[in-house]
Amino acid sequence: MTTPTGITFSETDLDAIATAEGRVAVLVTEDGKLDPSGRRVNKLARGAVARFVESDAFGKMKSGDVKPLAYPVGMAAEAIDVVRLERRPSVENARKAGAALAKLQGAANHLVLAGSNTRAADVSFGYALRCYDFNIHKTSEKTVPGSVTFMATKPEEVAAAASPMAAVAEGVFFTRDLTNEPANVLTTDDFAARLAAMQELGLEVEILEEADLEKLGMGMLLSVGQGSVSPSKVVVMHWNGGKKGDAPFALVGKGVVFDTGGISLKPSLGMEDMTMDMGGAGVVAGVMRTLALRKAKANVVGLVGLVENMPSGEATRPGDIVTSMKGDTVEVINTDAEGRLVLGDVLWYTQERFKPAAMVNLATLTGAVIIGLGHENAGVFSNDDDICDAFLNAASAEGEGAWRLPLSPAYEKLIDSKIADIKNSGGRTAGSITAAQFLKRFVKEDCPWIHLDIAGVASVKTDLTLSPKGATGWGVMALDRLVRDRFEG
Repeated sequence: MTTPTGITFSETDLDAIATAEGRVAVLVTEDGKLDPSGRRVNKLARGAVARFVESDAFGKMKSGDVKPLAYPVGMAAEAIDVVRLERRPSVENARKAGAALAKLQGAANHLVLAGSNTRAADVSFGYALRCYDFNIHKTSEKTVPGSVTFMATKPEEVAAAASPMAAVAEGVFFTRDLTNEPANVLTTDDFAARLAAMQELGLEVEILEEADLEKLGMGMLLSVGQGSVSPSKVVVMHWNGGKKGDAPFALVGKGVVFDTGGISLKPSLGMEDMTMDMGGAGVVAGVMRTLALRKAKANVVGLVGLVENMPSGEATRPGDIVTSMKGDTVEVINTDAEGRLVLGDVLWYTQERFKPAAMVNLATLTGAVIIGLGHENAGVFSNDDDICDAFLNAASAEGEGAWRLPLSPAYEKLIDSKIADIKNSGGRTAGSITAAQFLKRFVKEDCPWIHLDIAGVASVKTDLTLSPKGATGWGVMALDRLVRDRFEG
Protein backbone atom coordinates (compact mmCIF):
# COMPACT_ATOMS: atom_id res chain seq x y z
CA MET A 1 0.00 0.00 0.00
CA THR A 2 1.43 3.33 -1.11
CA THR A 3 0.09 6.83 -0.45
CA PRO A 4 0.27 9.54 -3.15
CA THR A 5 3.37 10.92 -1.41
CA GLY A 6 5.26 7.67 -2.09
CA ILE A 7 5.34 6.33 1.47
CA THR A 8 4.61 2.59 1.62
CA PHE A 9 2.84 0.79 4.46
CA SER A 10 3.41 -2.88 5.17
CA GLU A 11 2.71 -5.40 7.89
CA THR A 12 5.35 -5.82 10.56
CA ASP A 13 7.88 -8.47 9.53
CA LEU A 14 10.42 -9.02 12.26
CA ASP A 15 12.58 -11.28 10.12
CA ALA A 16 13.03 -8.57 7.47
CA ILE A 17 14.63 -6.12 9.89
CA ALA A 18 18.07 -7.74 9.92
CA THR A 19 18.56 -7.36 6.16
CA ALA A 20 17.00 -3.90 5.78
CA GLU A 21 19.49 -1.51 4.24
CA GLY A 22 19.74 2.22 4.81
CA ARG A 23 18.19 3.42 8.06
CA VAL A 24 15.87 1.69 10.53
CA ALA A 25 13.77 3.82 12.89
CA VAL A 26 12.59 2.50 16.25
CA LEU A 27 9.82 4.20 18.25
CA VAL A 28 10.55 4.10 21.98
CA THR A 29 8.04 5.24 24.60
CA GLU A 30 9.09 7.77 27.20
CA ASP A 31 9.38 5.09 29.88
CA GLY A 32 11.93 3.32 27.70
CA LYS A 33 9.81 0.29 26.85
CA LEU A 34 10.41 -1.38 23.52
CA ASP A 35 7.68 -2.97 21.41
CA PRO A 36 8.31 -6.28 19.59
CA SER A 37 9.99 -4.50 16.68
CA GLY A 38 12.20 -2.53 19.03
CA ARG A 39 13.15 -5.65 20.94
CA ARG A 40 14.13 -7.38 17.71
CA VAL A 41 16.32 -4.42 16.68
CA ASN A 42 17.88 -4.34 20.12
CA LYS A 43 18.65 -8.06 19.96
CA LEU A 44 20.16 -7.77 16.47
CA ALA A 45 22.27 -4.78 17.55
CA ARG A 46 23.49 -6.66 20.65
CA GLY A 47 21.74 -4.45 23.18
CA ALA A 48 22.73 -1.09 21.67
CA VAL A 49 19.19 0.31 21.79
CA ALA A 50 18.64 -0.69 25.43
CA ARG A 51 21.98 0.83 26.43
CA PHE A 52 21.08 4.10 24.78
CA VAL A 53 17.59 4.15 26.33
CA GLU A 54 19.15 3.73 29.76
CA SER A 55 21.57 6.62 29.15
CA ASP A 56 21.26 10.27 30.20
CA ALA A 57 21.09 11.23 26.52
CA PHE A 58 17.74 9.48 26.08
CA GLY A 59 16.46 11.11 29.25
CA LYS A 60 17.21 14.56 27.83
CA MET A 61 15.32 13.90 24.60
CA LYS A 62 11.89 15.46 24.16
CA SER A 63 8.93 13.73 22.61
CA GLY A 64 9.40 13.64 18.85
CA ASP A 65 13.19 13.89 19.03
CA VAL A 66 15.40 11.42 17.16
CA LYS A 67 18.91 10.16 17.92
CA PRO A 68 20.86 8.16 15.32
CA LEU A 69 23.04 5.21 16.36
CA ALA A 70 25.49 4.77 13.49
CA TYR A 71 26.61 1.49 11.95
CA PRO A 72 25.00 -1.01 14.32
CA VAL A 73 26.67 -4.41 14.49
CA GLY A 74 24.47 -7.35 13.59
CA MET A 75 22.38 -5.40 11.05
CA ALA A 76 22.72 -4.42 7.39
CA ALA A 77 21.41 -0.92 8.17
CA GLU A 78 23.82 2.02 8.30
CA ALA A 79 22.00 3.54 11.29
CA ILE A 80 19.30 2.96 13.88
CA ASP A 81 17.20 6.07 14.44
CA VAL A 82 15.84 6.02 17.98
CA VAL A 83 12.62 8.05 18.22
CA ARG A 84 11.30 9.08 21.62
CA LEU A 85 7.52 9.11 21.26
CA GLU A 86 4.57 8.21 23.45
CA ARG A 87 2.41 5.27 22.41
CA ARG A 88 -0.46 7.77 22.19
CA PRO A 89 1.35 10.98 21.25
CA SER A 90 -0.14 14.33 20.38
CA VAL A 91 -0.57 15.13 16.70
CA GLU A 92 2.17 17.76 17.03
CA ASN A 93 4.71 15.36 18.52
CA ALA A 94 3.90 12.62 16.01
CA ARG A 95 4.40 14.96 13.05
CA LYS A 96 7.54 16.36 14.66
CA ALA A 97 8.97 12.84 14.92
CA GLY A 98 8.22 12.10 11.28
CA ALA A 99 9.82 15.35 10.17
CA ALA A 100 12.93 14.66 12.26
CA LEU A 101 13.29 11.27 10.57
CA ALA A 102 12.87 12.82 7.12
CA LYS A 103 15.75 15.22 7.78
CA LEU A 104 18.02 12.20 8.31
CA GLN A 105 16.99 10.22 5.26
CA GLY A 106 19.12 11.64 2.47
CA ALA A 107 19.53 9.08 -0.30
CA ALA A 108 19.11 6.09 2.02
CA ASN A 109 16.11 3.80 2.25
CA HIS A 110 14.21 4.26 5.48
CA LEU A 111 12.32 1.57 7.36
CA VAL A 112 10.15 3.01 10.15
CA LEU A 113 8.98 0.45 12.69
CA ALA A 114 5.70 2.08 13.77
CA GLY A 115 4.26 -1.01 15.45
CA SER A 116 0.91 -0.22 17.04
CA ASN A 117 1.52 3.49 17.60
CA THR A 118 -1.86 5.24 17.39
CA ARG A 119 -0.39 8.22 15.51
CA ALA A 120 1.57 6.30 12.87
CA ALA A 121 -0.33 8.10 10.09
CA ASP A 122 0.62 11.48 11.55
CA VAL A 123 4.25 10.37 11.80
CA SER A 124 4.12 9.56 8.09
CA PHE A 125 2.47 12.93 7.37
CA GLY A 126 5.24 14.80 9.17
CA TYR A 127 7.76 12.72 7.26
CA ALA A 128 6.13 13.57 3.93
CA LEU A 129 5.91 17.32 4.64
CA ARG A 130 9.59 17.58 5.60
CA CYS A 131 10.80 15.64 2.54
CA TYR A 132 10.06 18.62 0.29
CA ASP A 133 12.99 20.02 -1.70
CA PHE A 134 12.65 22.69 -4.38
CA ASN A 135 15.59 21.78 -6.59
CA ILE A 136 14.18 21.76 -10.13
CA HIS A 137 16.40 24.63 -11.24
CA LYS A 138 19.61 23.05 -9.94
CA THR A 139 21.81 21.22 -12.42
CA SER A 140 23.89 19.44 -9.77
CA GLU A 141 23.84 18.41 -6.12
CA LYS A 142 20.42 16.85 -6.41
CA THR A 143 19.74 14.12 -3.84
CA VAL A 144 17.49 11.33 -4.99
CA PRO A 145 15.72 10.11 -1.84
CA GLY A 146 15.46 6.44 -1.06
CA SER A 147 12.29 4.51 -0.39
CA VAL A 148 10.27 4.99 2.81
CA THR A 149 8.35 2.11 4.37
CA PHE A 150 6.28 2.19 7.53
CA MET A 151 5.85 -1.23 9.13
CA ALA A 152 2.74 -1.39 11.31
CA THR A 153 0.68 -4.07 13.00
CA LYS A 154 -2.41 -2.86 11.11
CA PRO A 155 -1.03 -1.32 7.90
CA GLU A 156 -4.42 -1.11 6.17
CA GLU A 157 -5.78 1.12 8.94
CA VAL A 158 -2.68 3.33 8.95
CA ALA A 159 -2.75 3.67 5.16
CA ALA A 160 -6.44 4.59 5.23
CA ALA A 161 -5.81 7.27 7.84
CA ALA A 162 -2.78 8.55 5.91
CA SER A 163 -4.54 8.81 2.54
CA PRO A 164 -6.35 12.14 3.13
CA MET A 165 -3.19 13.47 4.78
CA ALA A 166 -1.28 12.60 1.61
CA ALA A 167 -3.78 14.69 -0.35
CA VAL A 168 -3.08 17.60 2.00
CA ALA A 169 0.66 17.09 1.60
CA GLU A 170 0.29 17.28 -2.19
CA GLY A 171 -1.66 20.51 -1.80
CA VAL A 172 1.05 21.92 0.47
CA PHE A 173 3.74 20.92 -2.02
CA PHE A 174 1.80 22.54 -4.88
CA THR A 175 1.60 25.77 -2.87
CA ARG A 176 5.30 25.64 -2.01
CA ASP A 177 6.26 25.03 -5.65
CA LEU A 178 4.21 28.00 -6.83
CA THR A 179 5.53 30.28 -4.11
CA ASN A 180 9.16 29.29 -4.67
CA GLU A 181 9.10 29.70 -8.45
CA PRO A 182 10.90 32.73 -9.92
CA ALA A 183 8.76 35.26 -11.74
CA ASN A 184 10.38 34.65 -15.12
CA VAL A 185 9.04 31.07 -14.90
CA LEU A 186 5.78 31.65 -13.03
CA THR A 187 4.36 34.37 -15.25
CA THR A 188 0.64 35.11 -15.10
CA ASP A 189 0.21 32.91 -18.20
CA ASP A 190 2.15 30.03 -16.66
CA PHE A 191 0.33 30.35 -13.33
CA ALA A 192 -3.05 30.20 -15.07
CA ALA A 193 -1.93 27.20 -17.14
CA ARG A 194 -0.88 25.27 -14.02
CA LEU A 195 -4.28 25.90 -12.49
CA ALA A 196 -6.08 24.93 -15.69
CA ALA A 197 -4.19 21.62 -15.65
CA MET A 198 -6.04 20.70 -12.44
CA GLN A 199 -9.12 20.04 -14.55
CA GLU A 200 -7.60 16.55 -14.80
CA LEU A 201 -8.40 16.15 -11.10
CA GLY A 202 -12.05 17.06 -11.60
CA LEU A 203 -11.88 20.78 -10.88
CA GLU A 204 -13.80 23.14 -13.13
CA VAL A 205 -11.39 25.90 -14.14
CA GLU A 206 -12.24 29.14 -15.94
CA ILE A 207 -9.76 31.83 -16.94
CA LEU A 208 -10.97 35.43 -17.25
CA GLU A 209 -8.72 37.48 -19.55
CA GLU A 210 -8.18 41.24 -19.56
CA ALA A 211 -11.05 41.86 -21.98
CA ASP A 212 -13.38 39.98 -19.61
CA LEU A 213 -12.11 41.96 -16.63
CA GLU A 214 -12.63 45.23 -18.46
CA LYS A 215 -16.25 44.29 -19.20
CA LEU A 216 -16.75 43.44 -15.54
CA GLY A 217 -15.35 46.82 -14.52
CA MET A 218 -12.39 45.54 -12.48
CA GLY A 219 -10.59 48.88 -12.65
CA MET A 220 -8.61 48.34 -9.44
CA LEU A 221 -7.14 44.99 -10.46
CA LEU A 222 -6.35 46.13 -14.00
CA SER A 223 -4.63 49.27 -12.72
CA VAL A 224 -2.08 47.13 -10.88
CA GLY A 225 -1.01 45.13 -13.91
CA GLN A 226 -1.12 47.85 -16.56
CA GLY A 227 2.61 48.58 -16.22
CA SER A 228 3.57 45.00 -17.08
CA VAL A 229 3.72 43.16 -20.39
CA SER A 230 2.25 40.11 -18.62
CA PRO A 231 -1.54 40.08 -18.98
CA SER A 232 -3.68 40.29 -15.87
CA LYS A 233 -6.09 37.41 -15.27
CA VAL A 234 -8.60 36.02 -12.82
CA VAL A 235 -8.77 32.23 -12.51
CA VAL A 236 -11.91 30.60 -11.11
CA MET A 237 -11.63 27.06 -9.74
CA HIS A 238 -14.72 25.14 -8.61
CA TRP A 239 -14.95 21.86 -6.72
CA ASN A 240 -18.55 20.84 -6.22
CA GLY A 241 -18.73 17.68 -4.18
CA GLY A 242 -21.45 18.97 -1.89
CA LYS A 243 -25.22 18.81 -1.84
CA LYS A 244 -27.12 20.44 -4.67
CA GLY A 245 -28.20 23.94 -3.81
CA ASP A 246 -25.54 24.49 -1.16
CA ALA A 247 -23.98 27.95 -1.34
CA PRO A 248 -20.24 27.54 -1.89
CA PHE A 249 -17.50 28.33 0.54
CA ALA A 250 -15.20 30.80 -1.24
CA LEU A 251 -11.42 31.25 -1.15
CA VAL A 252 -9.85 34.32 -2.74
CA GLY A 253 -6.12 34.81 -3.22
CA LYS A 254 -3.76 37.60 -4.20
CA GLY A 255 -1.52 36.45 -7.03
CA VAL A 256 1.03 39.18 -7.68
CA VAL A 257 3.68 37.08 -9.43
CA PHE A 258 6.28 39.80 -8.89
CA ASP A 259 6.00 43.09 -7.04
CA THR A 260 8.50 45.87 -7.59
CA GLY A 261 6.11 48.30 -5.94
CA GLY A 262 5.34 49.86 -9.31
CA ILE A 263 6.11 53.57 -9.54
CA SER A 264 6.38 53.58 -5.72
CA LEU A 265 9.47 51.46 -6.23
CA LYS A 266 10.64 49.16 -3.45
CA PRO A 267 14.26 49.33 -2.24
CA SER A 268 16.49 46.98 -4.22
CA LEU A 269 17.67 45.11 -1.11
CA GLY A 270 15.42 42.08 -0.73
CA MET A 271 13.33 42.78 -3.83
CA GLU A 272 14.17 39.30 -5.11
CA ASP A 273 11.97 37.91 -2.33
CA MET A 274 8.93 39.46 -4.00
CA THR A 275 8.55 36.33 -6.11
CA MET A 276 6.55 35.08 -3.10
CA ASP A 277 4.01 37.92 -3.35
CA MET A 278 1.60 35.50 -4.99
CA GLY A 279 1.59 33.35 -1.83
CA GLY A 280 -2.11 33.90 -1.15
CA ALA A 281 -3.07 32.63 -4.59
CA GLY A 282 -0.69 29.73 -4.04
CA VAL A 283 -2.53 28.69 -0.87
CA VAL A 284 -5.90 28.89 -2.61
CA ALA A 285 -4.55 26.68 -5.41
CA GLY A 286 -3.12 24.19 -2.90
CA VAL A 287 -6.39 23.91 -1.00
CA MET A 288 -8.35 23.37 -4.20
CA ARG A 289 -5.90 20.65 -5.25
CA THR A 290 -6.27 18.95 -1.87
CA LEU A 291 -10.07 19.00 -2.04
CA ALA A 292 -10.04 17.45 -5.49
CA LEU A 293 -7.50 14.77 -4.55
CA ARG A 294 -9.43 13.65 -1.48
CA LYS A 295 -12.83 14.02 -3.18
CA ALA A 296 -14.15 16.39 -0.53
CA LYS A 297 -17.91 16.38 -0.02
CA ALA A 298 -18.13 20.14 -0.14
CA ASN A 299 -18.94 22.96 -2.55
CA VAL A 300 -15.91 25.25 -2.72
CA VAL A 301 -14.83 27.93 -5.17
CA GLY A 302 -11.32 29.33 -5.35
CA LEU A 303 -10.59 32.57 -7.19
CA VAL A 304 -7.19 34.17 -7.72
CA GLY A 305 -6.26 37.50 -9.24
CA LEU A 306 -3.02 37.14 -11.21
CA VAL A 307 -1.08 40.32 -12.00
CA GLU A 308 2.45 41.70 -12.09
CA ASN A 309 3.22 45.08 -10.50
CA MET A 310 5.91 46.77 -12.59
CA PRO A 311 7.06 50.35 -13.31
CA SER A 312 6.79 51.55 -16.90
CA GLY A 313 5.42 54.38 -19.00
CA GLU A 314 1.99 52.78 -18.72
CA ALA A 315 2.06 52.05 -14.99
CA THR A 316 -0.44 53.53 -12.56
CA ARG A 317 0.93 56.66 -10.85
CA PRO A 318 0.57 57.78 -7.24
CA GLY A 319 -2.37 60.17 -7.19
CA ASP A 320 -4.34 58.36 -9.92
CA ILE A 321 -8.00 57.57 -9.29
CA VAL A 322 -9.39 54.21 -10.39
CA THR A 323 -12.91 52.78 -10.24
CA SER A 324 -13.63 49.41 -8.66
CA MET A 325 -16.07 46.79 -9.91
CA LYS A 326 -18.28 47.75 -6.97
CA GLY A 327 -18.35 51.31 -8.30
CA ASP A 328 -16.34 52.97 -5.55
CA THR A 329 -13.54 55.30 -6.64
CA VAL A 330 -10.08 54.79 -5.17
CA GLU A 331 -7.25 57.29 -4.90
CA VAL A 332 -3.98 55.38 -5.37
CA ILE A 333 -1.69 56.94 -2.78
CA ASN A 334 0.94 54.22 -3.04
CA THR A 335 1.29 51.82 -5.97
CA ASP A 336 3.07 49.40 -3.64
CA ALA A 337 -0.22 48.92 -1.76
CA GLU A 338 -1.46 46.97 -4.76
CA GLY A 339 -2.63 43.68 -3.26
CA ARG A 340 -5.74 45.21 -1.73
CA LEU A 341 -6.68 46.63 -5.15
CA VAL A 342 -6.48 43.17 -6.69
CA LEU A 343 -8.39 41.53 -3.86
CA GLY A 344 -11.11 44.18 -3.63
CA ASP A 345 -12.32 43.54 -7.17
CA VAL A 346 -12.08 39.74 -6.90
CA LEU A 347 -13.91 39.75 -3.56
CA TRP A 348 -16.75 41.76 -5.05
CA TYR A 349 -16.92 39.54 -8.15
CA THR A 350 -16.98 36.41 -5.97
CA GLN A 351 -19.97 37.67 -4.00
CA GLU A 352 -21.86 38.91 -7.04
CA ARG A 353 -21.44 35.63 -8.93
CA PHE A 354 -21.43 32.91 -6.27
CA LYS A 355 -23.19 34.40 -3.20
CA PRO A 356 -20.95 32.34 -0.92
CA ALA A 357 -21.93 30.97 2.47
CA ALA A 358 -18.63 32.37 3.77
CA MET A 359 -15.48 33.79 2.24
CA VAL A 360 -11.78 33.75 3.17
CA ASN A 361 -9.14 35.77 1.38
CA LEU A 362 -5.38 35.33 1.69
CA ALA A 363 -2.58 37.70 0.79
CA THR A 364 1.03 38.51 1.54
CA LEU A 365 -0.41 41.95 2.09
CA THR A 366 1.62 44.04 4.52
CA GLY A 367 5.08 44.24 6.01
CA ALA A 368 3.38 45.68 9.07
CA VAL A 369 1.99 42.27 10.03
CA ILE A 370 5.56 40.96 10.25
CA ILE A 371 6.47 43.81 12.60
CA GLY A 372 3.48 42.94 14.76
CA LEU A 373 3.47 39.13 14.68
CA GLY A 374 6.84 38.11 13.30
CA HIS A 375 7.01 34.85 11.37
CA GLU A 376 5.06 32.83 13.92
CA ASN A 377 1.49 33.89 13.16
CA ALA A 378 -0.64 35.11 10.29
CA GLY A 379 -2.82 38.13 10.97
CA VAL A 380 -6.53 37.28 11.10
CA PHE A 381 -9.31 39.82 10.56
CA SER A 382 -13.00 39.04 10.38
CA ASN A 383 -16.51 40.49 10.39
CA ASP A 384 -17.99 37.33 11.92
CA ASP A 385 -16.99 35.77 15.25
CA ASP A 386 -18.46 32.36 14.42
CA ILE A 387 -16.51 31.69 11.22
CA CYS A 388 -13.40 33.33 12.67
CA ASP A 389 -13.43 31.09 15.75
CA ALA A 390 -13.92 28.05 13.51
CA PHE A 391 -10.86 28.99 11.49
CA LEU A 392 -8.73 29.74 14.55
CA ASN A 393 -9.66 26.33 15.99
CA ALA A 394 -8.74 24.65 12.70
CA ALA A 395 -5.41 26.49 12.54
CA SER A 396 -4.62 25.54 16.14
CA ALA A 397 -5.46 21.89 15.51
CA GLU A 398 -3.09 21.83 12.53
CA GLY A 399 -0.30 23.73 14.29
CA GLU A 400 -0.46 26.75 11.96
CA GLY A 401 -0.03 29.99 13.88
CA ALA A 402 -2.81 32.57 13.53
CA TRP A 403 -3.72 35.59 15.66
CA ARG A 404 -6.82 37.75 15.42
CA LEU A 405 -6.38 41.50 15.09
CA PRO A 406 -9.09 44.16 15.37
CA LEU A 407 -11.33 45.85 12.85
CA SER A 408 -13.08 49.06 13.85
CA PRO A 409 -14.80 52.07 12.23
CA ALA A 410 -12.26 54.20 14.07
CA TYR A 411 -9.62 53.11 11.56
CA GLU A 412 -11.75 54.14 8.59
CA LYS A 413 -10.72 57.78 8.86
CA LEU A 414 -7.13 56.78 8.07
CA ILE A 415 -8.16 55.72 4.56
CA ASP A 416 -10.61 58.51 3.82
CA SER A 417 -9.78 60.43 0.65
CA LYS A 418 -10.53 64.09 -0.07
CA ILE A 419 -10.94 63.50 -3.79
CA ALA A 420 -12.28 59.92 -4.04
CA ASP A 421 -14.43 57.52 -2.03
CA ILE A 422 -11.38 55.90 -0.42
CA LYS A 423 -7.59 55.82 -0.68
CA ASN A 424 -5.53 52.67 -0.87
CA SER A 425 -3.09 53.45 1.94
CA GLY A 426 -3.41 54.94 5.38
CA GLY A 427 0.33 55.23 5.96
CA ARG A 428 2.44 53.45 8.56
CA THR A 429 0.01 53.73 11.45
CA ALA A 430 -1.89 50.42 11.94
CA GLY A 431 -0.86 49.42 8.43
CA SER A 432 -2.21 45.86 8.55
CA ILE A 433 -5.49 47.01 10.05
CA THR A 434 -6.12 49.78 7.53
CA ALA A 435 -5.39 47.31 4.72
CA ALA A 436 -8.01 45.00 6.20
CA GLN A 437 -10.43 47.91 6.57
CA PHE A 438 -9.93 48.67 2.88
CA LEU A 439 -10.85 45.10 1.95
CA LYS A 440 -13.88 45.19 4.24
CA ARG A 441 -15.30 47.96 2.02
CA PHE A 442 -15.72 45.29 -0.66
CA VAL A 443 -17.41 42.69 1.54
CA LYS A 444 -21.18 42.72 1.82
CA GLU A 445 -22.64 42.91 5.31
CA ASP A 446 -24.40 39.55 5.06
CA CYS A 447 -21.27 37.64 3.98
CA PRO A 448 -19.18 36.06 6.78
CA TRP A 449 -15.61 36.92 5.86
CA ILE A 450 -12.02 36.38 7.02
CA HIS A 451 -8.94 38.19 5.77
CA LEU A 452 -5.62 36.40 6.35
CA ASP A 453 -2.46 38.49 6.06
CA ILE A 454 0.21 35.83 5.50
CA ALA A 455 3.20 38.06 4.71
CA GLY A 456 5.15 36.69 7.68
CA VAL A 457 4.35 33.00 7.30
CA ALA A 458 4.21 32.29 3.56
CA SER A 459 7.99 32.11 3.17
CA VAL A 460 10.74 32.06 5.80
CA LYS A 461 14.52 32.31 5.92
CA THR A 462 15.15 29.40 8.32
CA ASP A 463 14.09 25.76 8.52
CA LEU A 464 10.84 24.99 10.34
CA THR A 465 9.80 21.72 11.93
CA LEU A 466 7.72 20.61 8.95
CA SER A 467 9.36 22.51 6.11
CA PRO A 468 12.77 23.65 4.90
CA LYS A 469 13.50 27.35 4.51
CA GLY A 470 11.57 29.03 1.71
CA ALA A 471 7.90 28.60 1.00
CA THR A 472 5.98 26.93 3.82
CA GLY A 473 2.56 26.22 2.32
CA TRP A 474 1.04 27.80 5.46
CA GLY A 475 -2.75 27.74 5.41
CA VAL A 476 -3.43 24.65 3.29
CA MET A 477 -3.77 22.40 6.33
CA ALA A 478 -5.87 24.85 8.34
CA LEU A 479 -8.25 25.69 5.49
CA ASP A 480 -8.67 22.04 4.51
CA ARG A 481 -9.60 21.28 8.12
CA LEU A 482 -12.02 24.23 8.15
CA VAL A 483 -13.73 22.77 5.08
CA ARG A 484 -13.88 19.31 6.71
CA ASP A 485 -15.18 20.62 10.00
CA ARG A 486 -17.58 23.25 8.71
CA PHE A 487 -18.63 22.72 5.10
CA GLU A 488 -18.60 19.01 4.31
CA GLY A 489 -21.98 17.29 4.36
